[in-house]
Amino acid sequence: MFIYLSKKIAIPNNIQLKCISWNKGQGFIACGGDDSVLRVLKLESQTDDAKLKGLAAPSNLSMNQTLEGHSGAVQVVTWNEQYEKLTTSDQNGLIIVWMLYKGVWYEEMINNRNKSVVTSMSWNADGQKICIVYEDGAVIVGSVNGNRIWGKELKGIQLAHVAWSPDSRILLFGTVNGEVHIYDNQGNFIMKMTISCLTNVPGAVRIAGIHWYAGTGGYVEPDCPCLAICFDNGRCQIMRFENDENPVCIDTLMSVVSIQWNHCGSVLAVAGSLKASNVEKELNLVQFYTPFGEHLRTLKVPGKEMAGVAWEGRGLRIGLAVDSYIYFANIRPDYKWGYCCSTVVYAYTKPERQEYCVVFWDTKNNEKFVKYVKSLMSITTSGDFCILASKADDTQAQFVLILCNSIGTPLDSKYIDIDPLFVTMTKTHVIAASKEAFYLWQYRVAKKLTALEINQVTKTKKEGRERVYHIDSSPSAANDNSPDFSKASTATRDPICCITATDKTLIVGRESGIIHRYSLPNVVLIQKYTLNNRAYFLSVNCNSSRLAIIDIAGVLTLLDLEVRGAAGDSTVNQVSSGDPSKFERKDVWDMKWANDNPDLFAMMEKTRMYVFRNLDPEEPIQTSGYICNFEDLEIKSVLLDEIMKDPERPNKDNLINFEIRSLRDSRALIEKVGIEDASQFIEDNPHPRLWRLLAEAALQKLDLKTAEQAFVRCKDYQGIEFVKRLGNLQSEPMKQAEVAAYFSRFEEAERMYLNMDRRDLAISLRIKLGDWFRVLQLLKTGSGDCDDTLLEQAYNAIGDYFADRQKWINAVQYYLQGRNQERLAECYYMLEDYDGLERLTTVLPENHKLLPEIGQMFATVGMCEQAVNAYLKCNQPKSAVDSCVHLNQWNKAVELARTHNMKEIKSLLSKYASHLLEKNKTLEAVELYRKAHHFLDAAKLMFKIADEEAKKRTRPLRVKKLYVLAARLVENYHEQVKTSQQSKTKGKKSEAKFALAGLLEEDATSSDNRIVDNAWRGAEAYHFFLLAQRQLYGGYMETAMRTAMHLREYEDIIPAVEIYSLLAICSAANRAFGTCSQAFIKLESLESLEPDERQQYQDLALEIFIKHTPKDSRMMERQRSSEGAEGKLPTCIVSGLPIQEFQFWMCSVCKHCAQEQEIGKYSCCPLCHNPVA
Repeated sequence: MFIYLSKKIAIPNNIQLKCISWNKGQGFIACGGDDSVLRVLKLESQTDDAKLKGLAAPSNLSMNQTLEGHSGAVQVVTWNEQYEKLTTSDQNGLIIVWMLYKGVWYEEMINNRNKSVVTSMSWNADGQKICIVYEDGAVIVGSVNGNRIWGKELKGIQLAHVAWSPDSRILLFGTVNGEVHIYDNQGNFIMKMTISCLTNVPGAVRIAGIHWYAGTGGYVEPDCPCLAICFDNGRCQIMRFENDENPVCIDTLMSVVSIQWNHCGSVLAVAGSLKASNVEKELNLVQFYTPFGEHLRTLKVPGKEMAGVAWEGRGLRIGLAVDSYIYFANIRPDYKWGYCCSTVVYAYTKPERQEYCVVFWDTKNNEKFVKYVKSLMSITTSGDFCILASKADDTQAQFVLILCNSIGTPLDSKYIDIDPLFVTMTKTHVIAASKEAFYLWQYRVAKKLTALEINQVTKTKKEGRERVYHIDSSPSAANDNSPDFSKASTATRDPICCITATDKTLIVGRESGIIHRYSLPNVVLIQKYTLNNRAYFLSVNCNSSRLAIIDIAGVLTLLDLEVRGAAGDSTVNQVSSGDPSKFERKDVWDMKWANDNPDLFAMMEKTRMYVFRNLDPEEPIQTSGYICNFEDLEIKSVLLDEIMKDPERPNKDNLINFEIRSLRDSRALIEKVGIEDASQFIEDNPHPRLWRLLAEAALQKLDLKTAEQAFVRCKDYQGIEFVKRLGNLQSEPMKQAEVAAYFSRFEEAERMYLNMDRRDLAISLRIKLGDWFRVLQLLKTGSGDCDDTLLEQAYNAIGDYFADRQKWINAVQYYLQGRNQERLAECYYMLEDYDGLERLTTVLPENHKLLPEIGQMFATVGMCEQAVNAYLKCNQPKSAVDSCVHLNQWNKAVELARTHNMKEIKSLLSKYASHLLEKNKTLEAVELYRKAHHFLDAAKLMFKIADEEAKKRTRPLRVKKLYVLAARLVENYHEQVKTSQQSKTKGKKSEAKFALAGLLEEDATSSDNRIVDNAWRGAEAYHFFLLAQRQLYGGYMETAMRTAMHLREYEDIIPAVEIYSLLAICSAANRAFGTCSQAFIKLESLESLEPDERQQYQDLALEIFIKHTPKDSRMMERQRSSEGAEGKLPTCIVSGLPIQEFQFWMCSVCKHCAQEQEIGKYSCCPLCHNPVA
C-alpha cells in the first residue's frame, strides 16, 4: 500500500473544522466547524479521455453547498447511506436531519433537547435506526422516519461515543473517563468491556474513536478482527467481537483524534499528532494498520491541528480535516493480483462468503475462471504460472503454496511450516520467505524447457528440490539437503522485509536496509549491500545486472549488481547508461523492468507513468494503472481500481496498452517521412520490435529488399522465407494478395484472388484458416465442376465443426453428404438413432472395419439381434456370442455356437450356472438353462426347487405350479430331442421311426429316468390333492372321497399323513366309515408319527367308531370292485374319477385325459394350463 497527498480544499474565512464524514455510497463529503459552518462537497472526475479513469482523471467539486440552520460550532456529522440522509449536531445540542431534493440539501427534521450537548451519533448497518448519545448520559434511539423508539438516562455516566454492532443487536457506549459499556439494542446493560490495551497505563485517558466494521465488503479472513477502539494516548485494541478476551493491541505512540476502517475492513486509519522531541510544534500523522495490528504506512500531513479522518467509498482516497482545510490523499492499495500468460489474476472478498474469490481473467478471449480460496495471503505470477499462498488450516500453523496454470487449475502444491509473507517465483523456482527464513521449491510442470534450463534443473539433486535457509545463515552449495523447518523459526534481530528473484539471482531485503544477494539454483550468499532506508519492493532486470529498490517512503533507487564494461571503456558506458547511484525518484508505488532490455523500465509515480531508457525519462503518461507487462516496447497496464468496482464482470476497457516513445516515433517516421529515414532511425535505436515494424511497413509497399533485411535483424525466419516466396512471384496483384493474407486481411486477399480468377488460391487460403463454410460456398459458386474429394472434405470438416459443438443432427446431414461412415455411426449413436445405425449396418460392405464398432454400440444399449447381425457381417461370431452372453440371450448364444461349431459355450454356460447356484440364485440358473435350450438341466433344478418347497409345507398351489413348470421343461426337452432327430435323419421316414429314434436317443443320453418318465407325477399329486379339498369344501363328498382315494398312489410325493388324513375326513363326510376305518388304521401304523400324535389318532378313531359301524354302503363297495376289475383306467383331471367311456379328451402338452362333458367348462387344461384346442 502506498499513500500520498493529492489535493487540498480551503474552507472560506479560515474557519476551524471540527469533523468530517464521507458518504461511501454517493460520494458526498460533509464537514462541520466553528461559526455554525456545515458544508457538503462532492468530488467528481471530469474527463473525456477513456484512458483517464479513477485517480488519474482530474477531479473537480461538482457540489459545494453551505447548509444553514445551526447556531453553534458543528461537532458531529454522520451519514445514513441507505436513505441518503445527513445527520448533524452542534455545540448547543441541536440535531438536524438533512435530505437531498433535486440536487440540493434541505432540512427534513430538527430536534433539540435543550439540556446537554450531543457527543456522538451512529446509524445502524441497514440505516433503519439512529442512536444519539448526550454528554449528560441521555441515550435516544430513533427510527429513520423520525419516530423515537426508546430513550434512557444513564445516571452518573458522561457519554462520549456510540457504535452499533454489525447485526444491530448490541450498542457500545464510550464514556468520558475511557470506559466502554455494552448494552443490548433495547437499552439493557450487559457488561463493561475489558480494555486490554490500557494495562499499566497511568492517568486518565479519553476514547478517541470506536468503529465497528459492519462487514459490507466481506472480511479479509474468517473470524477477522473488526471492532477498533482507540484512546487519545495512542493505545488501540482491535477485537473480533465485543467480549473478545484476546484482542490485537497496538501502541501508535501518538495523540489520536479519530479512527476509521476502510470500505472492506482491511485497513484501519488512525489520525492524530506526534510531538517530536527536537521540534517545537506537533506533527500531524495518519498511521495505517491491518486488522492484525501490522503497521502498513505513515502519512505526514501539514497544518496545526488534525480534527478528523474519513475514507472514500472504495478505499482509494482519504479525507482529512486539518485546521480550515480538507486534505485529500490518494491510496494505492496492495491488491492481491498478478499477470501471467495474458491472464490477469485478482482476488476480492464478498460479504456472503468467507473465502477470497480469485478470478483468472483471460484478457485475450475475455473469459474468466473463478476459484475460492480460504485465508488467501498473496498471489504471485511468473511466465505461464501462478502461486496462491494461503493458510492451510485454522488449527495448525501450516501454510500452503498452490501452483496453478493461467485458468486456475491446480498443478501442484506444497505445505510449509514458515509463514509465506513474501513470495516470488522464476521459471523453475518458487521462493517464499517469512521474517526469519526463506524456502525454495523447485517446481515441476509438464512444459517444454530449453536444454540449458533442463541442465540447470537436473544439476540440483532430487532431494534438493525443497530447501529452507535461515536469514542469518551463510549457505554454500555444499550443505544443500532436505528442508529443516525447525531451524527456520529461530528469531532474528533483523527480519526479512522483501524478496525478488530471477533465474540466476535471489535478492533478500532486511528491515535494517541490508540486502543479501544469493546465486540460484545453488543457493550461495554472494554479496551484501547496505541501503539508507528499509526496502519495500525489489525488482531485478532481465539480465540480473541491476536492482531497483522502492523503500517504504516511496523513493526509487537503483543498484548495480554487476560491474558494467571493462575499466577501459567505463567512461563510454557511463555516458550511455547514466549513473545509477545518483538516480532517485519520489512517490513511486510500482515499477517493472522490460522483459527484453536490461536498460528499460517503467514506473508509476503518483498518477503518472514514466518510461526510462538508460535512466532518461520519456514524457509521462497520465494513468493510475498497475503495470502487468513490459515487452516489445509496449506496456500493458490494468486499471485494478476500476475492475474492483465490479470484480465479477471485468471489462476490457480497463486494460490499457501504452507504446513507448521509440515505437511511436518509428511509426510516425514510417508513415510521414518514409522507409529509408525510418530505417536509419531504427539503426540508431535498434530493437527487434522496431525492425519488425519496419519489415511490415516495407512489405506493405512491396519493398522486398528492406523487408528481408529487417526480418534478418529481428531474427524472424518465417518472415525471411515469406519475402523469398514473394520474390518468386511474377505478378504484382498476386504479391499484394499474399501480403494482405500475411497481415490477416483475409477478406481482401480472397477478393484479390477471385479478381485474378484464382479461385483455387482463395479456396486454399480458406482451408488454411479452417473456414470450411466459406470453402463450401466457393466450391459451389464457381463455374465448372468442382473437385469431388475436396467437396467431401469440406462436408466432413463442417460435420466435424457441428459434432465438436455436439450439434449431432446438423453433423449427420453433412457426414451423409461427405460419406463419412465412421463419424456418421458416432452421430447416430449420440442421437440414439438406432434405426439409422441399423440402416448403416446394411449399407456397409462385409468385413468393414466399422462393423465391430457398430456391434459394440448395439451391445452397449442391449440390442442383441442388431449387434449379432453386425458382428456376423464382419465375420466375428465369437464377438456375437460374447454379446449374447453379456445380454443374457443364452438361447441365441447356444444357437450361434452350434452354427459356428464353437466349443466353449457349454463350459461358459455351466460356469455361469454354477456361479448363480453358488449365490443361491436357482431360479436365475433355471432361466439361464431355459434360454440356452438346456431344458433337462433346467427341469432338474426346477424339480429340486419344487421338492424343497414341498418339504417346507408351502402353499400346495405354489408347489403344484413349480412341478408343472418343471414338467413343461421336460416336455420341451422331448420336443427338442424329436426335432434334432428329424434334422439329423435325411430322406423320408415315417413319424413312428422319428419318435422311436428320439426315444432311443433319450434313453441313451438321459441318466435321470425318473425325471424324464414321470415328469408329471409331482404335478398330478398336488393337482388331485387340491382338487379333493376343493370338492370337499364344495360339498361333493362322494367325488372328494374318490379323488382322495386316488391320492394313495402318490405317497412318495405328498406325506402319507396328509393323504390319509384327507381321505379320513372325506370318507367320514361321505359316511363311508369302512374307508374311513382303513385310513385310520393306516394313520396309526405310520412310523413317522410321535407317540402322543398316534394316541390322538387312536382316541379320535375310538370316538368315531363307537358311534358308527366301520362299513361302506354296498354301492361304494360295488364301484370299488368294478374299478379294480377292469384294470387301471385313466383318471379324469377335472373330476378325479376314472374315465369309463371310450371317447375322451387328451391334453396335447401333458397328455392327461378328461371326460369330454367335464372339459367343456374349461378354456385351459386344469393341470398344465395349456389352452384347450
